[in-house]
Amino acid sequence: MVILMKRKSIGTNYSMCVQPTFIVGTYNDDNTPDFAPITWVSATCEGAAYLLVISMFGMKKTKRNVMRTKALSVNLASTDMLHLVDYFGSPHKDMSRAVYSYEKSEYVSAPVLDASRWVYECEVVTSVKTGDSDTFFCKIRNIQIDENIEIGDTFSIDLTKFDPVIYSGQYHSIGSHLGKIGDFLEGCDLSEK
Repeated sequence: MVILMKRKSIGTNYSMCVQPTFIVGTYNDDNTPDFAPITWVSATCEGAAYLLVISMFGMKKTKRNVMRTKALSVNLASTDMLHLVDYFGSPHKDMSRAVYSYEKSEYVSAPVLDASRWVYECEVVTSVKTGDSDTFFCKIRNIQIDENIEIGDTFSIDLTKFDPVIYSGQYHSIGSHLGKIGDFLEGCDLSEK
């Protein structure tokens, strides 16, 4: 069955880039932790290895720390962490008033949020500047996940178990696991026309 959708033009200033929400952790000059919510996160490959790709706009402290130390933790934000996403994203935050805990990363010099169910420990291998944004290509040195969550191979991770915050101008959550790649081929007319 072919579904024909009627569409209309709405201009080019809308953002419909569906993105997971992460909280990036770095250390300041004085070795105190710094965290900031970042949603411009993706992945690419370099040979057989994945690189995490993280873009940061402006000159926030976290971005300056990444540029200086080349080390960061990338903590997946789950829906029960939304208060931390908003708190760390507030320009007037008083870090001494936040209620959260962290530990030192095992593989890089960065703090890791205890509340995160999925954490990348990364080191920057290269960066690219585009206007006021810097994009960091990061070698994943380690991945930590909640010990109560079982996962299979690379492509069989059920995201609903991690309850991630999805961002596209507003916060969203995901509803259900729909299936694996190829599950929906049955019933498709793939014949040549």
